[in-house]
Amino acid sequence: MEVTPNSPDSSTLGTPKDHRSSLVDPLISKESSTSSSSNTPKSQKNLLTSRRAIAFGPSLFVAVASSLTHLALAQQQQEDPLEQEEDRVVQLFQEASPSVVFIKDLEIVRSPRTTSDDVNLIEDENAKVEGTGSGFIWDKFGHIVTNYHVVAKLATDGSGIHRCKIYLADTRGNGFYREGKIVGVDPAYDLAVLKVSVEGIELKPVAVGTSQNLHVGQSCFAIGNPYGYENTLTTGVVSGLGREIPSPNGRAIRGAIQTDADINAGNSGGPLIDSYGHVIGVNTATFTRKGTGVSSGVNFAIPIDTVVQTLPYLIVYGTSYEDRF
Repeated sequence: MEVTPNSPDSSTLGTPKDHRSSLVDPLISKESSTSSSSNTPKSQKNLLTSRRAIAFGPSLFVAVASSLTHLALAQQQQEDPLEQEEDRVVQLFQEASPSVVFIKDLEIVRSPRTTSDDVNLIEDENAKVEGTGSGFIWDKFGHIVTNYHVVAKLATDGSGIHRCKIYLADTRGNGFYREGKIVGVDPAYDLAVLKVSVEGIELKPVAVGTSQNLHVGQSCFAIGNPYGYENTLTTGVVSGLGREIPSPNGRAIRGAIQTDADINAGNSGGPLIDSYGHVIGVNTATFTRKGTGVSSGVNFAIPIDTVVQTLPYLIVYGTSYEDRF
């Protein structure tokens, strides 16, 4: 009979004694392994569990921390738009307000012994306030833009009893006042240019924008001195464009900007600015509720493009282009 090397019979017959004993070892080893596994102490199982917990702990902490971070970011995103808007308006005012001036029209009470050189701008029994208004610094040379009707008494004064007292600030925020002299006026557009002496003083002129690309609904801000309250900010939107309002000489001012930003007595001549701090108009007029004198929310400003076209003639010639011929 032929014996196959891998047959059980040949394996049994040809295997030495020490090899047969080694064949039994795997069975013994298996039993001992099973026995040792079943007899594993509880302390070792607890150790394994602790290791798993230790390994799982940091992952759990990271997951919780990540969730809290996302929650905080979500809350911050909900709050940020309002805070950002407030911060933007605050910064806008802080940047623009140093260029806005406060104008007082003083009537000087002369005594027989008083000469024009003796008149000062101290408000006392000899100098009473006839009216107030606003204006803004046009350039570093001390030119101030305002409404004609704010300084109409000074412009038409033939007796010399009117003076214009202007409160302003330098670039460092130091406030001071100077007497304003009329350089030029244009009643047809309700515009006037004053000049103050600023030798040795650095001024902050306004940032001039444009009124050409305005849109109804965009934000706008008025800075002025309503009822004598200096540096007052009111906010609103551009309510309408291309409006027509009367001028001091009876002619129509076309292209006026309508806004619901409050403009009251004392705001006249101040700047209307856009969201970038650029001047887009000169606050001029408001419709008041009959018998109250209170603003109705329908307010108007002369477009800055009209000011830019008119101002050079007022500064150089003292009058508008039309009045020169």
